[in-house]
Amino acid sequence: MKHIKLMALTFGLLIFGCNQTETKTTIASNEKPTAKTEDKLLKQEKPDDNEKLADDKIESINNVIELFKSNNVDKISDIISFPLERQYPIPSIKNKNEFNKRFSEVFDKILIDKIANSKIEQWSEVGWRGIMLDNGVLWMANSDGIITAVNYQSDFEKKLRKDLIDREKENLHNSLKTFESPTYKIKTKNYLIRIDELTNDKYRYASWKVSEKETSKPDIILNDGELEFEGSGGNHVITFVQGNYTYKVYRNIIGEESSPDIILEIEKDGKTILSEDGKLTLE
Repeated sequence: MKHIKLMALTFGLLIFGCNQTETKTTIASNEKPTAKTEDKLLKQEKPDDNEKLADDKIESINNVIELFKSNNVDKISDIISFPLERQYPIPSIKNKNEFNKRFSEVFDKILIDKIANSKIEQWSEVGWRGIMLDNGVLWMANSDGIITAVNYQSDFEKKLRKDLIDREKENLHNSLKTFESPTYKIKTKNYLIRIDELTNDKYRYASWKVSEKETSKPDIILNDGELEFEGSGGNHVITFVQGNYTYKVYRNIIGEESSPDIILEIEKDGKTILSEDGKLTLE
């Protein structure tokens, strides 16, 4: 059974989870939620506070609660949809073995207690997205009780992420060292592209030839990019305008298995002059 994982930006984008077929099964590890992005998406499809959860869903929730009460890491790993994405540049947790080793990095005492002591009233169904605890700290699939996303960051992960970003900044060209949060690192057939979120809620686009390194001066730097969601599924586009050129970076969260992670389109005077599929990368 395949699971959609809708993550958010910043961690770059929100991860949500649900149980669907004929859709993309994973999201690259350089996506994860920010509160403001989560709010934008949840406003499009709010949970119905008056709608009661079905008995089978309550049973799945109680199963999760009991597993965390007993702190049974091995059995918890059986209800995780892998890869379990973490906020970029923290690598995703790829399988059960890795999960058992990194369990305490994600599930600290605060989160374990939150799940173990939660009441059914704290869980709500959000349409096809799945079932969330509180405001989305944890997400489960609608039908089988599989945990699809953990939108929580322990003190360990906060420090790890900061250290990894600081290390990443050391390897960037001087023109790119200042940003709020890394969002995407993309490779297309011809280009290496980096997108970062800046402090003014805008985005920056930097591009090199695919054979070049981020330590070199970018061929192009575009600022003031704006993000726009396309429906409530999480698919979105970040648009940059420079003169009569428009650069659009489409992120496919919900789509066919064969759908590319990214589509880069460049327009001149409203006409598309380049379109390339891209792959998200942690390299």
